[in-house]
Amino acid sequence: MTTITIDGFTLTAEQVIQVARAQNGSYAQVALAATSRAALKESRDYIESTWMHDEAPMMYSFNTGVGLLKDTRIKVEHIELFQTQLIKAHCAGIGEPFSEEVSRATMLLRANAFASNYSAPRVEVVDRLLAFINAGIHPIMPQKGSVGASGDLAPLSYLAAAIAGFDEAEVMYQGQRMSAPQAITKSGVGPVKFDLKAKDASALINGCTASLAVAVLVARDARNLLSDACLSLGLTLEAMRAEMAAFDHRIQQARPHAGQIKTAAIIRKLLTGSTRTTHEARAVQFPEESRRTDIPYSARIQDVYSLRCSPQVYGPVFDALDYIDNIIDKEINSATDNPLIFGKEGGGFEIISGGNFHGQYLAQAMDLLAMAITDLGSICERRVARLIDPTLSWGLPRNLMSGVRGVNTGYPVVQCSLSSLVMENRTLCMPGSVDSIPAKGNSEDHVSNSTWCARKAATVVTNTQYIIGVEMLLAAQALTMTEDLLPGFVLGQGTQAAYDEIRQQIPACLDGDRWFHNDIQMAHSFVTSGSVREAVVKQIGEFV
Repeated sequence: MTTITIDGFTLTAEQVIQVARAQNGSYAQVALAATSRAALKESRDYIESTWMHDEAPMMYSFNTGVGLLKDTRIKVEHIELFQTQLIKAHCAGIGEPFSEEVSRATMLLRANAFASNYSAPRVEVVDRLLAFINAGIHPIMPQKGSVGASGDLAPLSYLAAAIAGFDEAEVMYQGQRMSAPQAITKSGVGPVKFDLKAKDASALINGCTASLAVAVLVARDARNLLSDACLSLGLTLEAMRAEMAAFDHRIQQARPHAGQIKTAAIIRKLLTGSTRTTHEARAVQFPEESRRTDIPYSARIQDVYSLRCSPQVYGPVFDALDYIDNIIDKEINSATDNPLIFGKEGGGFEIISGGNFHGQYLAQAMDLLAMAITDLGSICERRVARLIDPTLSWGLPRNLMSGVRGVNTGYPVVQCSLSSLVMENRTLCMPGSVDSIPAKGNSEDHVSNSTWCARKAATVVTNTQYIIGVEMLLAAQALTMTEDLLPGFVLGQGTQAAYDEIRQQIPACLDGDRWFHNDIQMAHSFVTSGSVREAVVKQIGEFV
């Protein structure tokens, strides 16, 4: 079993995924680096020996109230009660809970932020977080209620309540929803009640860590989705006997954006060896293809935009995801609560108030991801619409229907469902990062809305997984239905591997007596499981 050691500076998105998502039924475990443990102890010893008295300097949320109560001193005798009340006062979340994988990622990212020793909780708080992760105890955190400034206060307060063993806190443990004390007792991770001392609670609930957890997961899903969109494009190019001049490397170099160059190179690699995308294949007239037969078939010259311009549309998505990954990589190893503690020259520490909890970086990145993936889904849906229309697909069977025509209607309603997803995605592209409503008596007079931005980006990705999976399925259907019309013509090496995997999972030439809901779910699994992607990699190596 893999063990990942966190130190606050070197955690990667890949490691977050390994902890958040089970691989072959098990999760990576997490440990705290010895250097971080020693640093946390040093700063905490200083706090306990220097500031735990009522004449200590006023330090926000350490010995003062929060928000507009920042000038109100909290006496030492009330600090532990204050930590408890701080959590209860912020448990005001609404709606369905985040998934278990988001809960796991959130705990890991919070612990990693503490490991950098800028936040000043006790080391026992980090150990408690890691114990929950390793035992599979997942705090229930409502998705709604955070505005992404002062961090994700509402969802993180539910996490903190579970860590502290509050009777009201709920968790998922071994597939069951139960109270935090029940799960702690069953798992044996430590004492049910975990006392929170100065700065512990405010450190736990500060920072846009729930937003970041969703962002890490959705960015990975978007990256995989873009790879699958290259496969669905390749299959459609084969099904429509497309011309390949638009993917010539010289065209891309004339407009040398990295993503555009990459897209065209991927498609050339996937279609290496294809003879279906040649003039000779296009010269074969399909039964439903309207064309003159008294003259030789002339070259197609160029295809429609959803085929020909795919490098120019996919390219910005590649480039956007590179930018987003850069933001996320920095956020993973950032200290994002307030105030932060820093060592002073000559020894000792000082606490400085700032604004690292503000989630604007994440909010804008997630808005960009939503827009990029929405447009990716839009161009894929337009190709699906072409696949079922013989006047637009150069003669593919109408609706890709098989069996008794008229009795069986084929796929037009499936395409209609994809259109509904595209429209939903477009609505979700309304940027949340520009929508700021002041909160808490105007002490938070500008907020990021990062949690909603991340949540809606995740919905966009889920919707688009269906669109791209269905494009794979319908392109495979088209290839099967025209196989006998093009004897001797072959698919490219990569598209052949993708086609074979789809045919293995679900017959590509379907009869009319189908429950299409099942086929749509199977198409979705092509993307979420990565099975088609993995089959192509196995056959031709990495293609992205």
